[in-house]
Amino acid sequence: MVNDTPVNSKITDAVTQSNLTVLGGAPAQSMATAYQMMAQAVGVSMQNAVANQHSMNTIDNAIVSQGIAMLYSIDSTSEVKVSQEILSGNANTEIVTALRAIILELKKAQPSQKSDTV
Repeated sequence: MVNDTPVNSKITDAVTQSNLTVLGGAPAQSMATAYQMMAQAVGVSMQNAVANQHSMNTIDNAIVSQGIAMLYSIDSTSEVKVSQEILSGNANTEIVTALRAIILELKKAQPSQKSDTV
């Protein structure tokens, strides 16, 4: 240390040591801050993913409900024939036809069940 300063050399040594401590700890502090920011960003991303999944489940339930309501609203056999013509050549035609037949049978069974319980 330089001895020709008007300040005591012990004071200048203490100030120098504290400055070196701050400078030495700065990289570790900056890395810790970066890690905290990264962890917070990942946490927010996970929260967004969960919220989006919840929203999609809600939309999916609405779509299924609407589809079932549309299937229950089909009454005439002409609509079934038109649907079969549209789906001709498709492997799903048999599945759709079977589902419609089941729905029609369920609709026929509902009035008889109501009369039985009355």
